Amino acid sequence: MSKKIMNYPEGWALVVGGSGGIGSHIALELAQNGVNLCLTYNSNAERAEDIAAQARAHGVEACAVQMALQDASAVVEMIERQAEQLGRLHTVFIATGYDIPQVKITDLTPELWQRVLRSDAEGVFNLIHSTLPHLRRGGGGSYVHISSAGLQKYPPLDILSVAPKAAIEELIKGVAKEEGPNHIRANSIAIGVIETGIFLRLQREGVFDEKWISSVKNSLPLRRFGQPEEVAKMAYFLGSDLAGYTTGQLIPVDGGYGL
Repeated sequence: MSKKIMNYPEGWALVVGGSGGIGSHIALELAQNGVNLCLTYNSNAERAEDIAAQARAHGVEACAVQMALQDASAVVEMIERQAEQLGRLHTVFIATGYDIPQVKITDLTPELWQRVLRSDAEGVFNLIHSTLPHLRRGGGGSYVHISSAGLQKYPPLDILSVAPKAAIEELIKGVAKEEGPNHIRANSIAIGVIETGIFLRLQREGVFDEKWISSVKNSLPLRRFGQPEEVAKMAYFLGSDLAGYTTGQLIPVDGGYGL
C-alpha cells in the first residue's frame, strides 16, 4: 500500500524511458511523492529494475517493463496489461532519449534521417495512440514530454534531436487542443544541457570539450548546466493538479539558453 498521493489521482503513472538519466529521476520524484508507476526501458533491464526497486522503497507500487515504441501493437498490449494490474492510468511522462550523433545537415544521410524520425516521432505517436483511450476512460489525465530547448534557439549540429521534437511538439499541442474538453492536458519541457545521460557520454568522448563547455556556460544567465532533478521536479509539477490550468505549453528548463 502506498502512502498518501499528493496532487495526483489514484492509479498509476507511466514513465517512458524511465531507465535513462532524466526518466529515472522523474520515476523517483513520483515515488517520493506516493505515486504508483511503471517505467519502461529499451535494453538496460538491470538499470530499470534498480530504479523500480528504489521506487518501491518509498512504499509505492512500481514495475519495469521493456517496450519498443516502434511496435504499435506491442505498446497497446503492454498498456492494457499494466492497466489490468495497476488500475487507472492518469499520467504519461515521455522521457525517451536516442543515442544520435551530432551532425551537420549536409552530412546527414536519408537513411539516418528516416530512422531517427520514425524512432522518435512515430514512436511517440504510437504511445499516445495507445494511452489516450485510457486517460479518457479514467476521466482525464496528463502528458508530459521531455523536449529540447533547441526548438526555441537552434543549436548547431543538433538537427537529429530538434527535428523529431518539433513534430512531437505539434502532436502535444494537438492533444492539448482536442482533448481539453475530456480533461486531458499535454505539455512539454524544453531542456537545455542537463548533466546526465547522453551529454555525459559525449563529454567523456570529447565531443563536448572544455572550450565548448566553458563557452556555453558563459552564454547562460545562470552560468551552469542543469541537473536531472531540476527537470524531474518540473515534470512532476506539470503532471500534477498543481498545473491544472496549464496545457499546450513548452516550458523551458534551460538556464536561460533561449534568451
